[in-house]
Amino acid sequence: MFSKTRVTEPGPRTQPTPEPEQQPRSLETTYDIPASAPQRTRTAPSVLSPDLTVTGNIQTQGDIQVEGTVEGDIRAHQLVVGESATIRGEIVAEEVVVNGRVVGRVRGLKVRLTATARVEGDIIHKTIAIESGAHFEGSVQRQEDPLANGVTPKLAPPAARPAAAASASDN
Repeated sequence: MFSKTRVTEPGPRTQPTPEPEQQPRSLETTYDIPASAPQRTRTAPSVLSPDLTVTGNIQTQGDIQVEGTVEGDIRAHQLVVGESATIRGEIVAEEVVVNGRVVGRVRGLKVRLTATARVEGDIIHKTIAIESGAHFEGSVQRQEDPLANGVTPKLAPPAARPAAAASASDN
């Protein structure tokens, strides 16, 4: 049924085919990448496990997945708040997905509150999605660039009426 050939048995031999000669390539390579596009390789997110408590601010250019407790502000590219997580502080990220509890302001280009989310604070966003079942207590404000300078513009106070108009309307 099966036969085993021995390496030492003579048999037909094949000559290795020579590889065609290639021109040596330069180590310098140019790519057409716009200068405005930041170079960012996609890596696995940093994970803060459920038994971890962080007191202080966290800042990264990468992605974070929080499953534990954070007492401080978080600034990241993408933040995922796990179901068992609690964050007390401000969140600033391009993309925020909340599955757990957040007490504080959330600022992001894309903000998503899942059905298990519990948020107590204001949300400043460009796009938002709130699933049925999510608990949210606070205000929602849409801005074209919610990440800019971290300053939320306030409404202008009502304009003061001229004295002549004020006295005429009081009569």
